[in-house]
Parts: sequence; structure tokens; C-alpha cells
Amino acid sequence: MFDTGRRLSIERIDRLAFIATLGGGLLTAPLAAMAQQTGKVVRVGWLALDLRGGDPRMREAFRQGLRELGYVEGRNLLIEHRDAEGKPERFPSLAAELVASKVDVIVTAGGTAAALAAKQATTTIPVVFGAVGNPVDEGLVSSLARPGGNVTGLAISSPELTTKSLELLKQVIPGAIRVALLLKPDSMPDRTRIERLKTWDLAARALALKLQVVEVRAPEDFDRAFAEMTRGRAQAVSVVPTPIFTRAPQPLVDLAAKHRLPAVYAFRPFVEAGGLMSYGPDVGKLYQRAASYVDKILKGAKPGDLPVEQPTQFELVINLKTAKALGLTIPPVLLQRADQVLE
Repeated sequence: MFDTGRRLSIERIDRLAFIATLGGGLLTAPLAAMAQQTGKVVRVGWLALDLRGGDPRMREAFRQGLRELGYVEGRNLLIEHRDAEGKPERFPSLAAELVASKVDVIVTAGGTAAALAAKQATTTIPVVFGAVGNPVDEGLVSSLARPGGNVTGLAISSPELTTKSLELLKQVIPGAIRVALLLKPDSMPDRTRIERLKTWDLAARALALKLQVVEVRAPEDFDRAFAEMTRGRAQAVSVVPTPIFTRAPQPLVDLAAKHRLPAVYAFRPFVEAGGLMSYGPDVGKLYQRAASYVDKILKGAKPGDLPVEQPTQFELVINLKTAKALGLTIPPVLLQRADQVLE
């Protein structure tokens, strides 16, 4: 005769073993796999300056990063896109739309303006910015190590990039005495802009250079800006990175060629479009890293506890064809240091 008490004990042990196994699996399985098993779909908001005209590698690198972490669009991931179509003033309303749609996290791909709009739109939904200058100075986070609040992400330290670009121009044109600095003044708070201009002026003085600051607020200002550089007898130009420039490299590259101004940019696409040089981080890698922030947050990490990450590697890209067209000889030491030389 079968022992009923023993049978109940065995069944209880089997249930406990099953629960333990299931619990262990949930603790170790990637969130994407959990979502697939439970039917939950993770919803990520993507706030972009320009989906059509911008650099597609940012979004693709982010999606690739998510795929590597187990998130598959259409299965356990939905990306809600919001496109400002090149108009930063639309960021606040688009950020509000993402908040209203109740996404799990917002990723910004429109520089400081997009990140600030997302931060102002919500204090509860986590926000991950993909590439901004100095998030502390720009009012995004309390500190790099402990951002606090619901915002974190990746910074590119643009002041240092611009200082380095002046050094590169001086190496390529040793006799240069006047360099134009092209910037969008409202891409950063007034206090930050004033401090950075002081830093850049000191760097220029150390290189025996005089800075000609030229401001633009929209692509419609580009022609006027380069004409102003020519009137000011600038011998080269350093382009301060901002999304309104990076979304469409070609117009700036073409104007630099038209006015025969050697130019240094922060990102590789400018050189691929015909610009002379670029020095800065691989933006694609930054957005791929942004995917890991999203993953950590979805697994329970608080944005305010995740340190803002800064790139440790910078790439120097040189276009020899452009150098030749400008009558310039790139010093061998720069060619040896370059990560890529386009011919």
C-alpha cells in the first residue's frame, strides 16, 4: 500500500526544488530572456535631433548593444522614436510625449538640449544621455561619480577636444596666427560657455594663436559664418561639437573647402565627408555603451548610482586628399599617430 504521508512529502520536496531552480534561473537569466518568458516587452524611448539626416551609426550601435544583451525588437523590445527633425526647440514636447507613453527608460541622442528636455519632463522615468559635453556644468547631474536623481549616461568632455584641435592645427600649420572657433552659443548654459571660452583662449595664447569666435544658431547661418572667418583673415577653423553640426557634416565641410580653411572636427564622419582632420571619441561606441546603462537600469540599478562614463580612447583621422587640395603637408609624426588615414 502506498504511504500517503510519504507521497505528500515527496511532492512538497519536488515543488521546493522546482521553485528553487526557477528562482535561481530568474536571478541569473538576462532581463531580455525573462521578458521573453513572461511576455513582457521593454519599452525604450529614443529622443533624437534628426533621425533622417543625422549619423545613423549612433542608433544602430545602440540597437546592436541591446541585441548583444538579449533584447530583440519585436519580441521583448520596443523602441519608441521621437524625431525633432533638426529643431531642438521641439525636444520638450517630444520628451513629454515619451513620458506620456510610459516608456521604461528614455535615451537621448540630441546633445545637452535633448538630455535637459528629458530631465525636465520627468523625475521618475530613468534618462540615459548618449553624448554630451560636461553634464555637471550643463546642469544634468550633480557629479560624474554620483549623478543623483534619474539621469546618467556618457560624456565626451568637449572642452578638452577643442583644446586638442587647436594643437593639431598648429602642428599642421606652424605659421598660423589666427584660428576661427565655430560654435553654437545656446548649445550650453551661458556660464559654461564663458568659462570654456576662457579656457580655449588660454590654450590658444599658449600656442601663439589668436581666436576669432564665430557663432551660429542654425544651418542658415553657416554661409555668413564662413564669410566672417574670411573677412577676419582666419587661417584655419576648429568646430566645437554640437548636434546641429554633426547631424549634417557635408555643408560645413563644403564651406571649409570653398573658403580654403583647414578644419578640425570632433568626429570621423566629417573627415569621411571630405574634412581635413577629426579628433574625438567613436560616437558609435558611446551609444553602444548606452545600451549597457539601459540594461542595468532595467535590471534594477538606480540611474543616480551609475557613474557618468567618459571615453578613454580618442581617434585621430586624417584626410590626405583634402590636405593636398589645401596645399598642406601633414607632419610624419601626426601620420604615425593617426588611427586612420584616408587617401
